[in-house]
Amino acid sequence: MPHLDHTAFVKSRRDERSLGHHTLRAYAQDLRTFARFTKAHHLSDPLSKDDILAYHRHLRDELGARPATIERRLVTLKSYYAWRADRNSALPSPFADVRISVKVPRRLPRPIDRDILRAFLQAGDGAIAARSTRGADNAAPTAQDAVTLLIIKLLIVTGLRISELTNVKVRDVSPDGGKILVNGKGSKERIVFVPNRELQEEFQRYCKARSDGGPISSPLFLNMAGRRLRSATFRKRLRALSKRLGIEPHLTPHRFRHSAATLLIEEGIDIRMVQALLGHANLRTTEIYVQVSNHALRRALEKVDVLVELGRGRPIPAV
Repeated sequence: MPHLDHTAFVKSRRDERSLGHHTLRAYAQDLRTFARFTKAHHLSDPLSKDDILAYHRHLRDELGARPATIERRLVTLKSYYAWRADRNSALPSPFADVRISVKVPRRLPRPIDRDILRAFLQAGDGAIAARSTRGADNAAPTAQDAVTLLIIKLLIVTGLRISELTNVKVRDVSPDGGKILVNGKGSKERIVFVPNRELQEEFQRYCKARSDGGPISSPLFLNMAGRRLRSATFRKRLRALSKRLGIEPHLTPHRFRHSAATLLIEEGIDIRMVQALLGHANLRTTEIYVQVSNHALRRALEKVDVLVELGRGRPIPAV
């Protein structure tokens, strides 16, 4: 069985490329999956092209993995063997002559319907309660809901990833609550803006309460134990709020990001500005939201079929 140095590879990706926690965890998972395959099939170094092709068939036919999963596992494995060959030229990569094409259907992101967004925004207007003791969360459940709603509003207007927002520190927000310094993917910093005046004031009050309660280097959003609010914890809060509002299936933080991008495109904001806001390295990633907007336009036009309405002799309703 070939020795796969998972830990060293993952550490090198973290230190050299500043990859995020979720990406590093995916790398480790992908390599463990391949290690189980090599053990079950009694493979040993050096691996051949046929071994890689057999692994591809295993993922596709035996495990029934989705094309996107297959592609990711193979990309991770190819990266691992390139890294290993770079460290030791006596261990060539088995991917040298491998050409595998995995057709991954491109799925359009699903923004949230405007009616559902309104339901969330109207779910409560309670004031944000300040913590009375440093490091402890003494706020009542209604205050927790208010913070959850504040985060939702910020996700809608900034398009931030939830991990980016939960990693923001008190010092990263401008005194007027209008700008946030964000550390995005690949440790790339960018500034996002909070354009709504009412939201700015609400955000400013919250930030002031946090800065009065502790050092500006502390996390902006805390959990019940007074530690940094984690993405998974916010997802649970969002799931509970979805259930209370009767929204099925429950919403995820990333759908608010999709909604932010789609709404901006629909309102005529230049796509390159949306790219900068979202922190996309490639414009093609942002262009998918134009497709979403076009898809929505097509659905609207199909509901109002001009020729059908003319044939009926009735006035054409407004879209």
